[in-house]
Formats: sequence, C-alpha cells, structure tokens
Amino acid sequence: MTLQEHQQWLVAFYKQRNWYQYSPFIRLNFLIEEVGELSWAIRALEIGRDHPGEKPGTDASKRANLQEELADILDQVLIISAKYNIAPENLLTASETKLSQRFKNS
Repeated sequence: MTLQEHQQWLVAFYKQRNWYQYSPFIRLNFLIEEVGELSWAIRALEIGRDHPGEKPGTDASKRANLQEELADILDQVLIISAKYNIAPENLLTASETKLSQRFKNS
C-alpha cells in the first residue's frame, strides 16, 4: 500500500465515523497527544517505566506499542495534509528538498 492509498482509506474511514469534520487546529491537538504517547513508548523501551500499577512489558510488546504510536502519528499527519489537499508524496519531496538545500555544502 502506498502512502496515498492509505491516506485515501484513512479519510474514508474517518468520514464514516464522523471524525473527519474536526478542523486542522483540533487535529493538531490530537497529533500532540499522540506525540506524548510516543514519548511514553520510547521511554519504556529506552529507560523503562517505574509507575505503580503498570506491569512491565516484554520487549516485543514495547516494540509493538512503539509501532502503534508511530502509526497513530502518521495517521494524524496524513489527515491534516488531506485537509489542506497536500498529497503525501509532496511531503516526502518537501522533506528531501529542504534537507538537500540546507545541507548542500556539507
């Protein structure tokens, strides 16, 4: 599946559940929430968690959680880009262009 195919699927999925109508401003808050969850997932992998009531996870479960949180972030980025009619491929091109230009003499 390509990023564009996933973005199209995701938009349809969100529209079915009446989630797509939220503005990019609200979506940004959802993205920030997901970044916080990614922070917890990375912390669990790198330094562990020492929180009462939490069972220690296996390495496999921690890595699965990391993958899930990264996917959640990607989905929010794809929904925001869809709201502005930006194709995912344009995000990749913009990233490569920016980095290539910024570090062309390095």
